[in-house]
This record gives sequence, C-alpha cells and structure tokens, in this order.
Amino acid sequence: MSERVITRRRFLGSSATLAGGLLLSAAVLEAAPPPKRIPTAVDQVKLGKTGLKLSRLGIGTGSIGGSIQRALGQEEFTKLIRYGYDQGITYIDTAEAYRTHEMVREAIKPLPREKLFIQTKMSGRVEKPLETIDRYRKELGVDYIDSLLTHCAVAENWDQERKRFLDAFEEAKQKGIIRAHGVSCHSLPALTKAAQMKWCDVHLVRINPQGVCIDTPAKKWNTKSDKSHIAPVMEQIGIMKKNKHGIIGMKLIGNGNFKNLADRKKSIEFAMQCGLLDAAVIGFKNTAEIDEAIKLMNAALKETV
Repeated sequence: MSERVITRRRFLGSSATLAGGLLLSAAVLEAAPPPKRIPTAVDQVKLGKTGLKLSRLGIGTGSIGGSIQRALGQEEFTKLIRYGYDQGITYIDTAEAYRTHEMVREAIKPLPREKLFIQTKMSGRVEKPLETIDRYRKELGVDYIDSLLTHCAVAENWDQERKRFLDAFEEAKQKGIIRAHGVSCHSLPALTKAAQMKWCDVHLVRINPQGVCIDTPAKKWNTKSDKSHIAPVMEQIGIMKKNKHGIIGMKLIGNGNFKNLADRKKSIEFAMQCGLLDAAVIGFKNTAEIDEAIKLMNAALKETV
C-alpha cells in the first residue's frame, strides 16, 4: 500500500473523528441549561399574587416615626429619593403617621408614575376611610395608590375592629383608587390572624435574626422582643407565602438599632436567604446607606443561586 493511500485514510479518519467531536460538543452545549441569573436588590419582583411589581429593595420614609426623613428637609429628601430611583429603587414606603406624604409628592414629581410602587398606611383612628384615601392621593400627588395598608394592627380580632376599613379598602380597590390592600402587624396574634385572611393582598412584616423589634404574643406594638420570638413569626410568614400573599420585610436594621455593620449584614442575609420575602424596605437618611444596602443585599442574593 502506498504512502499516499495511508495518508489519505489517516486524513479521512481524523476528519471523521473531528466532525463527530464537534457534533457531540454542539449537542452538549444545546442540552446544557443556561446559566442562572443572579438576582439583585433592584430587580423588579412580583408581589405575591397581586399581579403588581416593585423593586426588591424599597426606600422607607418612617425611621423613628418619619422624624429622620423629615429632618433632612425637602431638598435633601428629594435627592435621596431620586438617587435611589437612579439606582433602580422604585418602591417608596410611607404612611400618614410619618408625615412624609407631601415630601414624597415633591420628590417624585418628575419621575414616571407607572414605574413607581407607592405604599402608604392608614391608622385605625380614621373616621372616614374613603375620604381619607382621596386626601392621601392629593397629598401624594397621584391618581392611585399601589398598596394601602391598615397600620399597626395588634389585636387578634383586628379584622373585626377595623371592618369598616377593610370594606372601604376593598371598595377603593374595585374603583381602581388603590391596587392592593393589606396590613402592617405589630403583634403575633394580629400576624397570625392576617396570615389566614384572603383579604390580605400585602403584608408588611417585622423580621431580623436578632429578634429586635419583631412581633411578640403581647398585644402591644412596642413590646420588647428577642430571639425566642423569631420562630413563631417565621412560621406565620411561611403561611402567608403558602397562601401566595405579597410579603414585604421591614425592621431589617432593627428600627435603626444595628449600628454595627456585621449586624446589618447578618440581618439582610437572613431576610434575603429565608426564601419567604418578595421585597424589603429600609429607612435611609443618606445615599451611602442606600449604597451599602444594595451591596449587602446583592451579596446575600448571589449566595442563593
């Protein structure tokens, strides 16, 4: 056999092997799942079964009853809100009790309303809920409110005590004046009731692994709490998740008590990695705090992938 024939056979054999390898590689690549996307603090996430979306991280305007944000003055507050928006934070949390409605209105004036998620809260002392909702819309400078909560429920039968609120909120929702309604609970009995209620589209829940400023069995909003209260709270949040309610975490910084970076990191990791929250809100007083929260949240979320 000539050298030419041997060389040709070797060439054809090598070519066939190479072609087979390329086909196999292509098949493997085609079958391989795409890499998982790493979630971030500023993702637009679904809020339970409401059909609404908001940024995973929200800006709170109620630190120490809103006094921290009010002390900034309108100009600095506006800079804070718009800085957050530029980073991708579209969720703004307020309440009548915080006295920041008008500040929010001025801050969001140039921002596209359809991209914002505005949540506010109504206390249990309001006489005419529907009229009050109209006032809130004027104060906030909006045609509709994305989420309206009845504020600081502590009684185990809060739904009966505030029935006229629940009825008014539902009427407002049907009219399109609000898009979702729910409750901000400040006791375990109230939280337990809320977790079972179909009426609750949205829950604002107190959560941190240190057990600071979270719900307790006492029917008082400011009862001292500790780590022993974490498990019962998480159990109720799990029920909310099972019922497909929207769940937003608050008090991640322990009502501002976590002065140590390690504590803030630990709490944000707990909130982001528990697998129960749709979003979380933190009260900020400067842009550095926003940057830190985004950084800590992104790092915690990366570990979930």
